[in-house]
Amino acid sequence: MSPLLPVADALAAVLARAEALPREQVLLEAAAGRILADSVASIVDLPPFPSSSMDGYAVRAADVPGTLRIVGRVAAGRPETRLLREGEAIEISTGGVVPGGADTVVPVERVVARPDEIEISEATVQGDNIRRQGGDVHAGDQILGAGDLLTPARLAALAACGIESVMSRRRPSVAVVVTGTELRAPGEPLAPGQIYESNGIMLATALADVGARVERFGATEDSEEALALVLERALEADVVVTSGGVSVGPHDLVRRVEAQLGVEEVFWGVAIRPGKPLAFGVRGRTLVFGLPGNPVSALVGSLLFVRPALLALQGHPDPAPPFRPGTLAREIWPRPERDDFVRARVTWSDGGALLDPIVGQESHMIVHTTAADAIVHIPRGTEVLAAGARAGFLLL
Repeated sequence: MSPLLPVADALAAVLARAEALPREQVLLEAAAGRILADSVASIVDLPPFPSSSMDGYAVRAADVPGTLRIVGRVAAGRPETRLLREGEAIEISTGGVVPGGADTVVPVERVVARPDEIEISEATVQGDNIRRQGGDVHAGDQILGAGDLLTPARLAALAACGIESVMSRRRPSVAVVVTGTELRAPGEPLAPGQIYESNGIMLATALADVGARVERFGATEDSEEALALVLERALEADVVVTSGGVSVGPHDLVRRVEAQLGVEEVFWGVAIRPGKPLAFGVRGRTLVFGLPGNPVSALVGSLLFVRPALLALQGHPDPAPPFRPGTLAREIWPRPERDDFVRARVTWSDGGALLDPIVGQESHMIVHTTAADAIVHIPRGTEVLAAGARAGFLLL
């Protein structure tokens, strides 16, 4: 048997084969969660004109304190073309265009208002409460760069700068195939020896969360004929993710069938717990992941390898899992021959993240896993980690 592949080497092998997908133009309304393929520049100054940051009165700073005549009113979207003169004031709403001649805005709460005039008792400074033109960005300035993820705030920035569409990598298509003659859909009656299928919805949700277009295939029985029929269809996707059937038992047929269908296996077996019998191969540009059937093993494999591959296909500049530092709440005794990924609860304080491993770490215990917020990485070779030790963790 070949030695187990270290986690870092396995991830490197996956990412080396995850070539970015073709580019496409995407309307902003459909771009949430996409990754930019090109940098984007603003087509306007923002704000595009000097505007008021307050409801109040546009005045000349040299005229206050004093009593000023009200000669006009400005609402957002309805500018005043009249030039402000000495001794005059123009009422203005937040976002309104500051009229020519005015150099400051006095908030309404600092003004004594009468029908045709206002009285201002305090001095003001030029520029107060005025948003200068281009104060946020100038036309032609870069807003976002290639590889940036389009979050709600970034979509708002693009829209405010007049951007209608962006260039993005195509969203990867993913086929999720769960295997096992014993599997039944939730809601169906269970016969002796049968269990409910849960990995499909877990994997589909985890992968859609990073931009994949996921198609789920129903549970497939453990026969070469059934697997070949389903996998031939699944291999039309950019990425195939199977669950179960990749170990060494007599009914573990997935790798054999995939080889018959032209999948070149890159590696099988990774030095991790849970999830050791994990396979990865390619057919043309299609990436093929074989995850174990135990649900926690499948979850860990999807987080460590499949999600990074999907991000790389979309052009993400740093697709590796985003581990962050934390502190262990209690002692951990890992297995030193493999990288251990321990489910834990996270509590936050001024000192950062405190990681408390949950009870029930076996790879079949998906219900126990609902109590966890994170998986904690314990590198292989570690014999014991005391309470208070630092460890990397990945939020679930």
